[in-house]
Amino acid sequence: MIEFIVPGNPQGKGRPRVGRVGGHARMFTPQKTVAYESLIALAAQQVMERGSIQPLQGPVLLQMTMLHAVPKSWSKKKREKALTGYIMPTVKCDADNCLKAVCDALNGVAWRDDTQVVDVFLTKRYAEDPQVRVKITPVDAESAQGKGGEDGSR
Repeated sequence: MIEFIVPGNPQGKGRPRVGRVGGHARMFTPQKTVAYESLIALAAQQVMERGSIQPLQGPVLLQMTMLHAVPKSWSKKKREKALTGYIMPTVKCDADNCLKAVCDALNGVAWRDDTQVVDVFLTKRYAEDPQVRVKITPVDAESAQGKGGEDGSR
């Protein structure tokens, strides 16, 4: 199992941009995305090095908790509701874009390729300390078969 925290507000993977180089069109990943993916990879590498953990092989479960900062302009009462889960964060970034940033950042770090992610559990909440919590667990194929039929259906 690999577990780590990415500090700061969750960020999504930015859309590639097209630029011209020598008269040819070329795709560029936005610098903000490159920086965020580097931060994710660094957080994972540090935990893996401390625990002498090798990149995972085979299928994995990815659990993510996106914790967004409560807006400073909110009243104390509204802030408390947000922190206790009565108000959910329907704010940027989109959950799927953040998931994509994490998955891409961990290629070659926590796993060989993000095609290994077979199950995802993702939540998005408010917190005092904005961050993304990531937990990656190997999935035992035999126990996963018990969840449904041979093809995974129920």
